[in-house]
Amino acid sequence: MTLKVEKVSYGYKSRSPQILKEVSLSVNNNQTIGLMGDSGSGKTTLCKIISGYITNYEGTVTVDGEIVNKNEYNPVQLIFQHPEKTMNPKWKMKQVLEESWMPPQDVLDEFGIRNSWLDRYPSELSGGELQRFSILRSLNPKTKYVIADEITTMLDAISQVQIWTSLSNYCQKNKVGILIVSHDKKLLDTVCDDIIVLNQINNLD
Repeated sequence: MTLKVEKVSYGYKSRSPQILKEVSLSVNNNQTIGLMGDSGSGKTTLCKIISGYITNYEGTVTVDGEIVNKNEYNPVQLIFQHPEKTMNPKWKMKQVLEESWMPPQDVLDEFGIRNSWLDRYPSELSGGELQRFSILRSLNPKTKYVIADEITTMLDAISQVQIWTSLSNYCQKNKVGILIVSHDKKLLDTVCDDIIVLNQINNLD
């Protein structure tokens, strides 16, 4: 299975310069690919296009040759840098997870989720703990690819290692492809099969 981005172009306003121009890349579901680029180069915009948050772009994004139906579950899930902004503060963490799926106990254990946390509200957990929930929520069994946009930048070194180990193990076992966006070259060299530099594939004049 392959996620393909073909000649994607996008500008935020019709009269503004394009931030992305004819960008193409591909990720197999047994790969972990890194994406680097200068600040403001359009990495997060590209992530939102690939995962369906932005739809008014030129070009195509397909999974296994098919364009994703907007009315169905998107097999490409985006994990954001700030998990607290993606969760209803009035929901307990069990409800936050169940909005997507309820992982079995062995998966909760793999990601270091304590059962007692399920009865807490987002404000009662740390950033690292919330990010574990955010990652797990994205790993619905229908998910074929995850896009990790600077997901551990704000975390301490120990939490970063734990999260990347858990995510990599899960995705390898379940044949889920990963696109990692990061400025951390050392991280990408460690966990990725290959690294793409956005500036090199973005055909801006």
